[in-house]
Amino acid sequence: MSDNDEPKTSLDPMSARPLYVQLADVISGKIASGELAPDRPIPSENHLADEYGVARLTARRAAQELRERGLIVTVRGKGSFVVEQPAGDGPEESEPKT
Repeated sequence: MSDNDEPKTSLDPMSARPLYVQLADVISGKIASGELAPDRPIPSENHLADEYGVARLTARRAAQELRERGLIVTVRGKGSFVVEQPAGDGPEESEPKT
């Protein structure tokens, strides 16, 4: 892993918030910013564990948290994918569809 692969947002193991919640928040932020696009895969649990320096089970629990929030869907044998978010949150809602 090179310096360019260093996560922009580091997790705080001393925080009262569990690491899996912190990791889920980081991924959620990437989804909200568009860095992780709808219908595209998120990094694997192994990749997340390596990238953020957490256990694979922590990455798995973060993915479970994201599923519970409705941000990702997991397809057995394929991975986890970003869910298309409802259009109620963006400016597109005010424009009529023709």
